[in-house]
Amino acid sequence: MNLSLKKYPRKKLKKKSSFINNHLEADIPIHPKLSAIIKKHEGLRLKPYTDSVGKLTIGYGHNLSDNGITLEIATAILKADIDIAMIDARSILKDTYWTLSQDRQWVIINMIFNLGKTRFATFKKLIAALKGTNYTKAAEEMLNSKWAKQVGPRAIELAEIMRNG
Repeated sequence: MNLSLKKYPRKKLKKKSSFINNHLEADIPIHPKLSAIIKKHEGLRLKPYTDSVGKLTIGYGHNLSDNGITLEIATAILKADIDIAMIDARSILKDTYWTLSQDRQWVIINMIFNLGKTRFATFKKLIAALKGTNYTKAAEEMLNSKWAKQVGPRAIELAEIMRNG
């Protein structure tokens, strides 16, 4: 397999402050054959795993232990996770979701982002209070939880938003 990059002109390397560990980042197109052979050899793992030399790794052999991720990747993951939390909020609350103010919707999304769909769904009294439009009770249920003890100021801030809309 010829992996020559002759077709791809070299571009000047520039430092990019958001790149992990002060590496240089090149804005060079990746040849599809190069990408294909690396994918073939590395394999794809969508959950973190420990590689053969003990490094925490994800994706196509991305070494998290030594390299972490870039701000751009972290932002893309954040967006995807918020999208999932929004879908989950609508799934759990059904029509009630659409009766909430945007701020209250965001409180629920924030909680689901933190807790996950399954754990949030156990907040039966909170969900019932939302369905009954009793936002003071909903805020109380938020604060009267193991979650509130775990996240502290986050729960206090979100409960205040829930209470006042």
